[in-house]
Amino acid sequence: MRVELTNNNVKHLGRTMLFGDTLFLSLSGSGIEFNYRGKGFNITFVGGSATEVADNEANLARIRIYINERVYKDFLLDEKLKTVSIDDSLLGTGDNAIQIIKLSECAMSLIGIKPLDIADGESITPAPDKKYKIEFIGDSITCGYGVDDPDPLHDFKTGTEDVTKAFAYKTAKALDVDYSMFSISGYGIISGYTDDPKIRHDEQLIPTFYESMGLSYDALDGIAKSQDITWDFNRYVPDVVVLNLGTNDDSYCQEDTERQAKFASLYVDFLKTIRKHNQKAYIVCAFGLMGDRLYPTICGAVDTYRSETGDTRITTVHLPEQDAENVGYGANYHPLESEHTKAADTLIPVIRDILK
Repeated sequence: MRVELTNNNVKHLGRTMLFGDTLFLSLSGSGIEFNYRGKGFNITFVGGSATEVADNEANLARIRIYINERVYKDFLLDEKLKTVSIDDSLLGTGDNAIQIIKLSECAMSLIGIKPLDIADGESITPAPDKKYKIEFIGDSITCGYGVDDPDPLHDFKTGTEDVTKAFAYKTAKALDVDYSMFSISGYGIISGYTDDPKIRHDEQLIPTFYESMGLSYDALDGIAKSQDITWDFNRYVPDVVVLNLGTNDDSYCQEDTERQAKFASLYVDFLKTIRKHNQKAYIVCAFGLMGDRLYPTICGAVDTYRSETGDTRITTVHLPEQDAENVGYGANYHPLESEHTKAADTLIPVIRDILK
């Protein structure tokens, strides 16, 4: 029996969308969660054009399957169609909690999930919703870029990117809330990351794509590109939105006060966009994990936003900078898991107080 991945059968994690019988996953942390009772089932994953490129292991989607909160399989999707079997030796006699998460980000590769293949008489029900919901908006830090590679000289690989070890996911798990991530490595508000401050990458901006399913250089057969799919904000209504942007912008702004002022103006504009789509949410502007030079500018932007809109449901949080001297770095000088944990520990009590 084939079970389509509608909300009636499974819980959708993050921004997902059904196209025909295929559930489209783009962003970090997106996936499905459900309770299963039976002797086993098959899951078929669909890969995009990234799977057809030779020697492209660094860009393949990374996927993890949990059974009753234990990791069953963690793999890179290296073929257009891949079926994974869950047999009865892996399952208990009652309800089994199944979770499938896309660990890697949207830019490099996408996945689809076909209807589940289960036997007649077996049951599948969505995991229950949590009491509260959080949306996280960010860059490579939120994606968990390089968290599994303790060598700062190594470049990006999807295989060393794990959203579940990043501060945002850790925060959601600790608070026992539902989450949705919108994060793209290298992207900012005034500019994407640049190794030459004379060059502004204004094509790499989170606000440009926030109202879509993301941004990807990959594509699945018969499905529009992520950036061309409009997201319906009524599908996920968060109680809190956590915005963690500015690290890539800092590579362009540096100490230039005019650029910092322009960044602040664009930051205010983006806050207004966030509020337009998230009327009930408290907004938390967090920053500092990979350097805090722009933190005072962000605080000033939040003050400007408050004065212009009268909106007081917003605050700033200074995250602790990663301890490079004593801990080291992940790939491309990104935070290791221990530093993400410290950031989450700073953010958790702030959000807990907000939710109370």
